[in-house]
Amino acid sequence: MLMLAILACTKNICQAQRLQLAAVRGAQHKSRLPDHPRPCKLLSVPELPDISAYLTALESRIVGQPIQQVRLASPFLLRTVEPPLASIEGKRVRELRRIGKRIAIGVEDDLWLVLHLMIAGRLHWRAVGAELGGRNYLASTDFPNGSLVLTEAGAKRRASLHVIKGEEGLHELDPGGIDVFAASLADFRAALTAENRTLKRALTDPRILSGIGNAYSDEILHAAQLSPINLTRKIAPEQWERLFTATRETLQRWIDQLRAEARSSFPEKVTAFRKDMAVHGRYGQPCPRCGEKIQRIRYADNETNYCVRCQTGGKVLADRSLSRLLGDDWPRTLDELEALKRK
Repeated sequence: MLMLAILACTKNICQAQRLQLAAVRGAQHKSRLPDHPRPCKLLSVPELPDISAYLTALESRIVGQPIQQVRLASPFLLRTVEPPLASIEGKRVRELRRIGKRIAIGVEDDLWLVLHLMIAGRLHWRAVGAELGGRNYLASTDFPNGSLVLTEAGAKRRASLHVIKGEEGLHELDPGGIDVFAASLADFRAALTAENRTLKRALTDPRILSGIGNAYSDEILHAAQLSPINLTRKIAPEQWERLFTATRETLQRWIDQLRAEARSSFPEKVTAFRKDMAVHGRYGQPCPRCGEKIQRIRYADNETNYCVRCQTGGKVLADRSLSRLLGDDWPRTLDELEALKRK
């Protein structure tokens, strides 16, 4: 009897502590939901529409121009030894390609300069011979009419530069994801159901789909009115049609918009957070379809944004950073979430 009393007392204490912690975290959570939330500071890899914008801007500037010199401020950027970097100097640019989320610059003699910007890498068009001043400046590819400068914010150096010989070497850098614009609905469904994964992970896996990442997958899923945690092998036929259409239409809309902007000026400030996006980067702001506040799931350096009413049938998805802390007190519905905020 004494042991049972001790266990009951311990259970009550733990429950009280958990409820107290939930109330504290709820107040903190509420404080992060102001009428005008601060913009998210998380970065995102430039995706298919962003890479398309870069290619549009570069086409008129460097195709037909000779590469005079490639200057490296960071030796860690170059990931290949053969062919040597100097082998592309003096050769004219023949064409530009997108390889997944990479930018490939093809020059004479079937050589390729391949850039992967990763999360924080960005391109800038500067005057001829631009100085590489500052810790964020990694490299400059110089042309007679200007310099293509690569920068990378933050302390981690993830951006990469490869010099590749021939189509075979270029193919080795391709993760293998299908081009959604060249695929049929059947191809699209087959690719995403090869493994039973969540829609969010399947859409952003470069081995499955080419060029889609965190930002545009949020926009696609909102347009399709599907939950990011739905499993690919449990999607109904009509949902596949919505997802396929939403993927193509969402990407095409942003490709057209960003390319139009790139024709007038070089895309110096490529960002995954745009004011006219529906959900991505809009945590706490109203859904443009139903008016409900956008929710989020945060994990590592990424954030998934979604609408509870439009995409998850009113269910609030567990946020790892908070649901582990709150345990059974994690709100499951919009009503429970609002009640938690009021504590």
